[in-house]
Amino acid sequence: MDQHRTPLFTALKKHAAGNPVQFHIPGHKKGLGTDAEFREFIGDNALSIDLINIAPLDDLHQPTGVIQEAQKLAAKAFGADYTYFSVQGTSNAIMTMILSVCSEGDKIIVPRNIHKSVMSAIIFSGAKPVFVSPVQDENLGIDHGITTSSLERALRRHPDAKGVLVINPTYFGVCADLRSIVDLAHSYGVPVLVDEAHGVLIHFHEDLPVSAMQAGADMAATSVHKLGGSMTQSSVLNVNAKTGLVNPQRVQTILSMLTTTSTSYILLASLDTSRRNLALNGHEMAERTIALSNYARETINNIDGLYSFGREILGTEATFNIDPTKLNIHVRHLGITGYETENWLRQKYNIEVELSDMYNILCLITPGDTQDSVDKLLSALRVLSAIHYSKGEIYELKVQVPEIPQLALIPRDAFYADTQVVPFRESAGYIIAEFIYVYPPGIPILLPGEIITQDNIDYIIDHVEIGLPVKGPEDRSINFVKVVVEADPIS
Repeated sequence: MDQHRTPLFTALKKHAAGNPVQFHIPGHKKGLGTDAEFREFIGDNALSIDLINIAPLDDLHQPTGVIQEAQKLAAKAFGADYTYFSVQGTSNAIMTMILSVCSEGDKIIVPRNIHKSVMSAIIFSGAKPVFVSPVQDENLGIDHGITTSSLERALRRHPDAKGVLVINPTYFGVCADLRSIVDLAHSYGVPVLVDEAHGVLIHFHEDLPVSAMQAGADMAATSVHKLGGSMTQSSVLNVNAKTGLVNPQRVQTILSMLTTTSTSYILLASLDTSRRNLALNGHEMAERTIALSNYARETINNIDGLYSFGREILGTEATFNIDPTKLNIHVRHLGITGYETENWLRQKYNIEVELSDMYNILCLITPGDTQDSVDKLLSALRVLSAIHYSKGEIYELKVQVPEIPQLALIPRDAFYADTQVVPFRESAGYIIAEFIYVYPPGIPILLPGEIITQDNIDYIIDHVEIGLPVKGPEDRSINFVKVVVEADPIS
């Protein structure tokens, strides 16, 4: 368990250095068969390790060599019993978690502000979601997590649930009391699955919230690429087998079923090397990132009309802790939307943010940031404030939060039901048969099986009209929506 080692990356470099004559895919054969401009830009080193599962390089679907070694080193780094690499992002890892514990008709307790990959897995499995409402922050216009007390009510009503899924931390960096949630679910014999997409750094610093593995959760899907330095689409699935509530072999089988057989060794190598960097330097990386984040937050809160929440929001069940590296900047006191702010930063300062909504922009401070990059953001925000806050009378946007619809059908039944297309503005009262969500963050406003309300329609139209990226329906303009013709309700 020497964390200095990179068994997979080392094997890839050794194999490439041997310059073998290749009669296997990929067809570009170390870049010789690829487009010349692309080859020059991407480089021969990268193309030389764009390989497949030949014997010296092991096989992600049934690892026995260097991939197995790399995954064992990752498990040690993340405090897991088993760690599996995903080359199809955290979405694939999330779907694996759910499909490994749920079959058709099984119940799974989930927060309503789940990522769309959770609902995809629920549709594939035929499971029945039991929704727990997240706590809505009506000042900021965002959702936090679920509370222990609301989960307890759900478990009391549905003790036969096959799993509990928790988001920790949320996209905005807010955490509930994960240890209490895990202890409660385990007291019912129910495994806890954690969407830890935005929490890779929390494994490596004591001043950050507790990680899923530290809290005793059974599985956690963690995006190494989001904050940990690996390449986009590379993530890990961590498994704690000590509770006996999940079967690691079944997890491996399900993950293999969902994963391409042409696995990217460049992505796998980036996981191997990022694990090394995090294991050896993660504490220092997190320390520097936290300091930059705190500096940025303090400065923003001294700029007229802007607010970035911090530890002052803690103290409730839903706001037990925060990850300060998520810099949520609330702009409604300037009388502009987050979407307008995002576009202004892009056009005027060449700054790109993680997301925007009606009232906020989200900026991620990561180990890749420097004092210079943060200062550029702060300088731009000062100018933004001077433009909008100095106009005399301040017009503040009124915060609207979407109504949580009623689930009338199991999502899979609605998704595969006989459907008709109706004008979206006239769809109130119908059962929707497709998703409508804003991405990022990918949290559905409407899910297959839910009854559309006028409040939902108005909320979505407001988002569309200001230009926010509302997605999901087959009609991309969202003038029409697919609804269920008729179906039997859940009994």
